[in-house]
Amino acid sequence: MEGDICRVCRCEAQSDRPLFHPCICTGSIKWIHQDCLMQWMRYSRKEYCELCGHRFSFTPIYSPDMPRVLPLKYVAGGLLSSIGTAVNYWVHYSMVAIAWLGVVPLTAYRTYRFLFSGSIDMLLTLPIDMFSTENIAIDVFRGCFVATCTLFTFVGLVWLREQIIHGGGPDWLERDDPPPVVQPDPNEERPIPENNGPEANDGNNNNNNDDNNNEEEHNNNNNNNFVDNNLVNLQNQDRPQEPPVAPPVVPLLGARVPAAAAPGAAPAPAAPRQLPEAPAPDHVPIDPAEPPPPVAPLDAEAEPEAVNEPAEGAADEANWNPMEWERAAEELTWERLLGLDGSMVFLEHVFWVVSLNTLFIFIFAFCPYSIGNFLISFLGIITPGKPLLHFHGLLTTLLGYCVIGITLIKLHAIARFLRWRRQRRILGMCYIVVKVSLLSVVEIGVLPLVCGWWLDICSLPMFDATLKDRKASFKAAPGTSLFIHWMFGMVYVYYFASFIVLLREVLRPGVLWFLRNLNDPDFSPIQEMIHLSILRHARRLIASAIIFGSAVLLMLWAPIQILKSGWPTFLPYTLSGDSEVNELSLQLLLLQIILPGFFEQSHTRIWLKGLVRIWCNVVARILGIKSYLLGTEPRPNDDEVPPRQQPDLGAGLAAAHQAIMQRDVPVGFQPYDRPPFFAVRLVGLLVLMCISLVIGSLTTLTVPVWIGRHGMALWSMGSQITPPPNAVATGTETPPRPHELYTAAMGTYLCWIFSRGIAVAVNLFPQGRAVVMERVKHWISVGTSYALAAIIFVLMLGVIPLMFGLLLELVVVVPLRVPIVQTPVLFLWQDWALGVLYTKIACALTLMGPDWALKRAIEQAYRDGLRDMNLRFIIRELGAPVITCFGLALAVPYVIAHSIMPIFFTNQVTRILIARQIYPFFLLIACIVAIVILQIRQFKKLYVAIKNDKYLVGQRLVNYDHQRKKAAQQAAAAIAQQQAARAQQATQQQLQQGQQQPAQNDQPDEGDVRDRPDPGAAAVAAAQAVQ
Repeated sequence: MEGDICRVCRCEAQSDRPLFHPCICTGSIKWIHQDCLMQWMRYSRKEYCELCGHRFSFTPIYSPDMPRVLPLKYVAGGLLSSIGTAVNYWVHYSMVAIAWLGVVPLTAYRTYRFLFSGSIDMLLTLPIDMFSTENIAIDVFRGCFVATCTLFTFVGLVWLREQIIHGGGPDWLERDDPPPVVQPDPNEERPIPENNGPEANDGNNNNNNDDNNNEEEHNNNNNNNFVDNNLVNLQNQDRPQEPPVAPPVVPLLGARVPAAAAPGAAPAPAAPRQLPEAPAPDHVPIDPAEPPPPVAPLDAEAEPEAVNEPAEGAADEANWNPMEWERAAEELTWERLLGLDGSMVFLEHVFWVVSLNTLFIFIFAFCPYSIGNFLISFLGIITPGKPLLHFHGLLTTLLGYCVIGITLIKLHAIARFLRWRRQRRILGMCYIVVKVSLLSVVEIGVLPLVCGWWLDICSLPMFDATLKDRKASFKAAPGTSLFIHWMFGMVYVYYFASFIVLLREVLRPGVLWFLRNLNDPDFSPIQEMIHLSILRHARRLIASAIIFGSAVLLMLWAPIQILKSGWPTFLPYTLSGDSEVNELSLQLLLLQIILPGFFEQSHTRIWLKGLVRIWCNVVARILGIKSYLLGTEPRPNDDEVPPRQQPDLGAGLAAAHQAIMQRDVPVGFQPYDRPPFFAVRLVGLLVLMCISLVIGSLTTLTVPVWIGRHGMALWSMGSQITPPPNAVATGTETPPRPHELYTAAMGTYLCWIFSRGIAVAVNLFPQGRAVVMERVKHWISVGTSYALAAIIFVLMLGVIPLMFGLLLELVVVVPLRVPIVQTPVLFLWQDWALGVLYTKIACALTLMGPDWALKRAIEQAYRDGLRDMNLRFIIRELGAPVITCFGLALAVPYVIAHSIMPIFFTNQVTRILIARQIYPFFLLIACIVAIVILQIRQFKKLYVAIKNDKYLVGQRLVNYDHQRKKAAQQAAAAIAQQQAARAQQATQQQLQQGQQQPAQNDQPDEGDVRDRPDPGAAAVAAAQAVQ
């Protein structure tokens, strides 16, 4: 061991500190001290080597006086201590579960019910009703929903606060609390801004209409949330004509406002004419519901409070926070919060959560509802004898929020007039909360719901339905109807936004300037809700509804009308299957195999993008607007950058305001060439776009369904035809039609396969015959290698799911659902389809569970994939154990029930009962055996823990035996060499026997050739044996 050093402390071995080699690592990192390794394991919290992955092992060192068998009193004491600890944990976790899953939701719902009951009797009996056992289960379930709503409300308030802190509040709120004013130095020269008054603003805006449309689109593109310049101009025109004054300056990122720009400051006599690169905004848009701020007067003494207020007081009020959120404990974790750490501090947290639930229910639910209900009653909209509308509580609460928002605006104006800084800031923050909440409800709830209803209305002829049917379904289940329409509307809005994102990747930057860029990292819907006014959001929602509605008309209503007139027999779509194919098996097959295989392909988006690019190129060449639609390719000699034109005040206001909102400068703009009759060409572009959308939607609605119907007809060929119950008896019988979901899915999948083949052929044929043949040979070789995977597919997708589904049906379904007087009928197709679902669930649970042989086999199969599939490993480690287990579970109970039990029982009813209940009985026996084995293992661990606690004096690190590993490798190599030598000797003997044959047998027949061994194959087998 001379010259060996520890790889941690770099010291040699000592008499009391020997060196060990506990892992597979060799060389200079082979040796280590035991105390160094123990210290490293404490800090790294790892029990294996990071380099070789070998787990370290230790040998326990016990006291010499340790008996061979532990005394009974030690075992009993350790067992009682373990039971006491388990009971303690069980009681504590039971209290945690009862508190969080019982007390919190129960008090939340019963508080909610008490507040909305409005009864004095419930107030007197509230302490008794709060913990009453009547309907406790349903109250807890409903209380979970109420507590979840209050939790989301709290998280939303905290998140909104963070958004205001990081993104800043709206302009009218920031103007309420200006930064401290710095007194100017009388000896310092101060520049005066140029005359940017209303007259100059109007003039610049008028001159900007026809000069440069590219620059106007540039500003619109740079700021999708452009400022309404007309509103600003109207505000300027309404003001009296006064001498130009210095514009108010909104500080960026807490910058200090110069004295010349302070409100109420007198203008300086000098003004150097230097234009900044990015013009500052002349007027900041305000909330239209809020009264406009007064114009700063010329007299410097008009607002003495704003000028003479101490800087410290202004700074304190500017940084004032009504609620100190940061006072929560920094070391609070989820375990300590919920009580999973064993402490009783969670009781305090439960009390605070219950109080928070009560407060939030009262403030955010009861108060708005009461205000809205009072307003409805005051206006006489609902009388005592008149029935309530659907969702009366929700609509009344939303009306109450609207009233609260208007009231907060008026109170904010009054506080502003009275110069109550702290009060008006609180009112402003409350108004922002109400405003963001209402806008979120409108954009997330109302707009998708409207889109869903519009989709349903436009698609009524496609399903042979009427508005009366939808009205009847809404009256039968209003909540379900609203949820389904909202869900379809949300999906439509999502895919529409995804298509807009795809269009932005193809079109020239600036074409879609009127739509929001969702990929913009500076885009934040919450910041827009905070900063922009209600009027702006209302116009955007109306514009969005018009765009979504027009797209539905073009892509759904118009193709349906064309189909009704041109192909009357194609519609309507069938939404209720009348054939035998409409079973659960086909549904699971569709959802588990076909659709995942289709939607997981990444080629769909690429193909759609390519089609959009081809369409844009064709239309751009026809209309001569390629520069506008796709942009102009940069010329190699055009290296000069044109000088940046100074935008006018109206367009610069939009870009500057966008820069204020996004805290960044506007992005670049790609110019375009404007051909003559540009407006007419744009109208032609819109017409061609509408025609293309109609044709594309018509093709999508007809081709896949038509192909799928023919495919399903071939699928169900030979089945008995059963006409629908409302069919009229005629001479010819109409074959049943399956659900259109299946036909559309099958047709879409077949179309995808056909399109994929065409794409491959188009890419290969231009490359020449040699490339095509080489590619075909490659595919043949790959197909040959994949032919081995057919066995695995038969095992994994055939045998195992079938056995799994059949076993679960015999264990669960047949004993519970089939009466004793009936004979169970097993549908293997349906059992296989259910088995596919069960197998996927079992694989997911196995991968989530502890480490054992089956989990390692599944992970290895996933890592290998189809290209590197190890057939022997999968069959030996995965297929054979699972099939053996399922086979024994199916065969052993069947043999016992039908071969052994009839010897002892002659009654037929008893035999049937035994045959039905034997599978659940064996499952119960297996569970009991598993629990007993688990308890034995736990008792062994407890025994070892007691022995270590009483007699363990230390541990010694175990060295890794490198010689044993080398000996095993050498033995394996020797065996392989012997097998290779035997194979080579046999090959030589066969060759010598073939050379000694007489000359008349030089031309052997086919049987001799077939029976003669191949020396090349023997050599390959020998090489594989060596490997």
